Amino acid sequence: MMLALLISTASCGKNDKAPPAKIAPTNLVLNAIVNTDNSGSVAFTAMADNAVSYDYDFGNGTTKTVANGITNYTYSGTGQQTFTVKVTAKSADGLTVSKSTTVTVTIAAGLIWSEEFNTDGAPDPTKWGYDIGTGDNGWGNAEAEYYTDRSKNVSVSNGTLKINLLKESFSGSAYTSARILTRGKFTFKYGRVEISAKLPTGGGTWPALWMLGANAATVGWPACGEIDIMEHKGNEPTKIYGTVHHPNHAGANADGGTTNVLNETTTFHKYAMDWSPTLIRFYVDDQLFYTFNSAGNSAFDHDFFIILNMAMGGHFGGAIDPAVTSATMEVDYVRVYKN
Repeated sequence: MMLALLISTASCGKNDKAPPAKIAPTNLVLNAIVNTDNSGSVAFTAMADNAVSYDYDFGNGTTKTVANGITNYTYSGTGQQTFTVKVTAKSADGLTVSKSTTVTVTIAAGLIWSEEFNTDGAPDPTKWGYDIGTGDNGWGNAEAEYYTDRSKNVSVSNGTLKINLLKESFSGSAYTSARILTRGKFTFKYGRVEISAKLPTGGGTWPALWMLGANAATVGWPACGEIDIMEHKGNEPTKIYGTVHHPNHAGANADGGTTNVLNETTTFHKYAMDWSPTLIRFYVDDQLFYTFNSAGNSAFDHDFFIILNMAMGGHFGGAIDPAVTSATMEVDYVRVYKN
């Protein structure tokens, strides 16, 4: 009996195995590239062996976790500021290693609002809402698309907003797309707007970066005023429109100008508008191409909100190429400066 017990005890001891050693991240490297455009934007890259996630502390109370270690962050405020940024790499076993770096950013004094599209997923709900429905649902233009808030039509990834037009039957329309806007979330009166965008291709596509008077619901259009910072027709490659709509000068009778831009569908260009009590100026890549005298015009002396959308066909977009099954407008950033 005793012998059997000893044998059993010895056998159990031979089968005992020490738990595998936990693996920690090693060789953590953290790099930061500060954007030189005075926007406060910084591109961070962290890399470590055996890491499955990275926790960033941007030094101002804001944190973020990313799987691949790559992220962008835009600091707020004005002037020159210095922050100590810490990243913590974590392994699958939960072990961590950390590294810090210091970044100094300069933020233009006049920057009052910006959207850098740095967070993947749906557009920031604190900044953007949606118009839902057909392109001709009270907005005119006889467009062919139905605007949705679905991720397949509008999303943020890899640092840019994507508005995707799709050829599909949806709620009686032959196409779907998206129209996002800052109405009820951000409005302003006078200033400079800069939008970096890459435009779609395809006959009938009609991307637009524009603004509408915040009083549109009460006074109607065109009394509320409309400022089209950039419009483009897929049927007129390289041609960029800058336009203002106001009473007696709206629709086909609007005031505006055009310019030609190469590689507008393959390269990001900066579309900008300066708005003062007396003048509205339109630019592409800082080159002025149209000036409108707005002095004394009540359509342009109140708050406006920003709209980003892509339509299909309609009075402006023109003939639709049936071969177009999808098209995408990408927006890198939207920035508003106070004059």
